[in-house]
Amino acid sequence: MAEQLENVVFKNTEELKKALHQQSYIPSDEIATILYLSQQLGKPLLTEGPAGVGKTELSKALAGATGRELIRLQCYEGLDESKALYEWEYAKQLLYTQLLRDKIQDTLAQADSLSSAADRLAAEEDVFFSMRFLLQRPLLRAILSEKPTVLLIDEIDRADAEFEAFLLEVLSDFQVSVPELGTLKAVHRPMVVLTSNNTRELSEALKRRCLYLFIDYPSMEQELAVVQLKVPELPQKLARQAVEIVQQLRTLDLRKSPSISETLDWARALVALNVEHIDNTTLENTLNVLLKHEQDLLRARRQLVFTPPGGTRYESDYRSKRSSG
Repeated sequence: MAEQLENVVFKNTEELKKALHQQSYIPSDEIATILYLSQQLGKPLLTEGPAGVGKTELSKALAGATGRELIRLQCYEGLDESKALYEWEYAKQLLYTQLLRDKIQDTLAQADSLSSAADRLAAEEDVFFSMRFLLQRPLLRAILSEKPTVLLIDEIDRADAEFEAFLLEVLSDFQVSVPELGTLKAVHRPMVVLTSNNTRELSEALKRRCLYLFIDYPSMEQELAVVQLKVPELPQKLARQAVEIVQQLRTLDLRKSPSISETLDWARALVALNVEHIDNTTLENTLNVLLKHEQDLLRARRQLVFTPPGGTRYESDYRSKRSSG
């Protein structure tokens, strides 16, 4: 399948949207349009937004839709050029030299002068300065790949500003200079997607070189569509009720609002528990699938109000006890 899809160029946004749907990703019109323009203009796409809204999944869906290999560079504090681009395996090079020592001596022994010996040694340089000693990291793998790729630079905001500056140089021309080998140019220009959770402000220089997309939490209907697609065994009415509760949770002042992935985890938990409708007890017992901080759990239990089937308006036991006290 990947072979058939290789080098796919979408004719319009609708075609791209359909292809993403086939990868179980439901894009908005804005997402489909910006992604289409990124491909047409050959520009990296910078996606920002809260954690867990589907930024990384978008890259995976794009790779699947185009039949390209997904190469991922996970950013973190302290990430440097050697971890992102390449490392030269000096130990391996030294081992080769030691193993071939006798062969080298035989070659040099046939030389009738120092100059001739140097020439003979120079003729064999490719043996010791070659790609076999180059340990490729994600950036170089994407540049040298024989097939088109999608390069995902995940959570760029976690990396240092110095690494961001280095990345600008690589993204500008997709070629790198390796002292031992010279300049290595991209075989195929990769499609590049950068993600950011807004933990720090990215440079204007990086933003200028990218198309920009902000992905926020989905609307009620969008999230419901995702749940029905990913967890089809959850009854429709129960899926709607679950999404309504998640949407209400996101209106609270929480340290970490539930992401789409946590909504899906909760939906699967409801299926596993054979829940027919979400009552107060079910909510109390499963709320920690959605919320991962003690303060958020306490706040939600005090403030959350929801209406289960039958129209009875429930409040959390914590809030009811506090009010009665």
